[in-house]
Amino acid sequence: MCVTILWDNHRPLPLSPLHLIKLKQKFQSCTSDLISTVSVFRLLGVMSFSQGGLSCCSPQGACRPLELRPHGITFLKPVEVCVPYHRAKRREVVMRRFDGQMWNTLPTDLRRGSESHSSHPGGRPARLACCSVSQFSWFMAVSRPVKDSCSVTPAGALLVSSSDPGIKLHFPPDSTLQTRTITLQVLQVSVSEVQALCGDPQTRVSPLLCLSQTPNIHFLQPVKVQIPLPPGVTGHTVDTTCLHLLHGDPTAQTWTDITSQVSLYVTHLYAIFYITHFSWYWLWYTTQRCVSGVVRKVYQRLKQFRVQFLVLQRKTDPSQVLLQCLPANKVEGRVRSLSEQYDGPQPSDLCDLLEGEQFFAGFEKGLDISTDRPDCVEGRLRFEFYSSLKNLKEVYICPAQGQKGPVRGQVSFYRGEIPSNLPEELSRKRKGHDSQWLATLPLRLPALNSDNSYIMEELQYPPLNLGDPESGYLTEANLLSISLQIGQDWRVIGINLGLSYQELDRIQYKHRDNLGSLVLDMLFHWARGQSNAGPGAVSRLVAAMVESGRRDLADEIEDIVSIGRRKYLESLRRVGLEAESSSLAPPGLITETLLCDIP
Repeated sequence: MCVTILWDNHRPLPLSPLHLIKLKQKFQSCTSDLISTVSVFRLLGVMSFSQGGLSCCSPQGACRPLELRPHGITFLKPVEVCVPYHRAKRREVVMRRFDGQMWNTLPTDLRRGSESHSSHPGGRPARLACCSVSQFSWFMAVSRPVKDSCSVTPAGALLVSSSDPGIKLHFPPDSTLQTRTITLQVLQVSVSEVQALCGDPQTRVSPLLCLSQTPNIHFLQPVKVQIPLPPGVTGHTVDTTCLHLLHGDPTAQTWTDITSQVSLYVTHLYAIFYITHFSWYWLWYTTQRCVSGVVRKVYQRLKQFRVQFLVLQRKTDPSQVLLQCLPANKVEGRVRSLSEQYDGPQPSDLCDLLEGEQFFAGFEKGLDISTDRPDCVEGRLRFEFYSSLKNLKEVYICPAQGQKGPVRGQVSFYRGEIPSNLPEELSRKRKGHDSQWLATLPLRLPALNSDNSYIMEELQYPPLNLGDPESGYLTEANLLSISLQIGQDWRVIGINLGLSYQELDRIQYKHRDNLGSLVLDMLFHWARGQSNAGPGAVSRLVAAMVESGRRDLADEIEDIVSIGRRKYLESLRRVGLEAESSSLAPPGLITETLLCDIP
């Protein structure tokens, strides 16, 4: 039996009740236990991992995690699970399964689906990665550098990389007394990134070689390794003093310049050297003198990222919360793409995370996760950061036990375990209680009504009511006319009005695409805060305009005040209260007057 789940652009295709009933009937024929509930298919945010050599998950070559339920029931016959994937150049795709402790690679069959398996109407059949299992769990199709392997006997052998045929391993006769299994992986590295990190525009690097063997013992004869020269370097133009062969220790994460310790020579297109044991090898062409230190710095920088955290709520259902961690250069575009369906606080401040580093998200101050999840540890969601993944999860939340009414809670992010093979100088920075907390973002859950649904109405503010009936009120129409004349100097005006930088940043994030709404919200936010600030709101507004270099707006506000004052006195004169009002006010006292609409 084959279970095929297809979705377009990571959006799950809905399964109708009829489809679920058919699936249920098929599963019942394959299991010894009667499934009383329909198997549940869930496509959740990316759960990242890295197991077994050089492997990673990328948007070009991997799918989102797929959960198939129920867990723990053994089928009488193997069930084939197929998921679609996107082909990636020089990479292979394998299926992996989560057994509750770790991800394991499964024997994978790659093929094209039927015509009905196209992700787009009329499109080509989707590429499918398929595996056979006896139990349901979490599954993912993962893209990784191609693994080429061969068996080396005492007679010798030749291993050629399928991703780059210019990379070859020649095993001479009598290099081993027993048969060994050799594995070769080739990782292409961006030259522009290396140049930017080491500050040398002349630096060039070859692909990184990951060589391993079973059993892991030295060869009796040197093994010949052929690798292409770095881009832009040929045998006729190469300066051999700038050519360095680096040996990497995957356990200690260190790099050593072994150029003087091996037999290294170049042809027109290739570099050839001889080794007796396998590890990581990287060929550099650079003018830097301390090459080992530069390579280690580049390697560490390639693994360390400046990230920001997102906490967003779906506009139609505030109990559905999206959590995501992204490199800082990807955050703005991601927020823009989600703005139609999600809303929430601005992204967190910048934090440093390492490739593969674990972190947790905890709901606090009266909030809790409403469902049990296998990736939830002591009430906190577990993540592992990988720069090429989405690092995203969506959960449903609810008020904590005993909480009633609207809940003003928060989501805090904490560090977890760091990769075990992290260099010592970096791991020292991850110790201590102060280093565990990363960021905290606010989260509000509305109250429930009698129908047990969330009250979605926006906050209703009473009309602005500053001052008193005699001195007048600051009206919303006046603020609107003032806001239309404020441009890029809005932040300076806000600071002079006494608003904090955090308040201004929040307002700017909320209205990042609309300057008019931003200015109006800033003035309204200030005006609402004046209700408990005592009299003098208008004079404070005038003073802020003068300090901000907007004397024109200060004069306009004073003109409005003057007109309002005159209209107020005329109304008193009409009802015969002018003398009484004049006797109540001390001579020469200038009070805050009515800001009224100018006809």
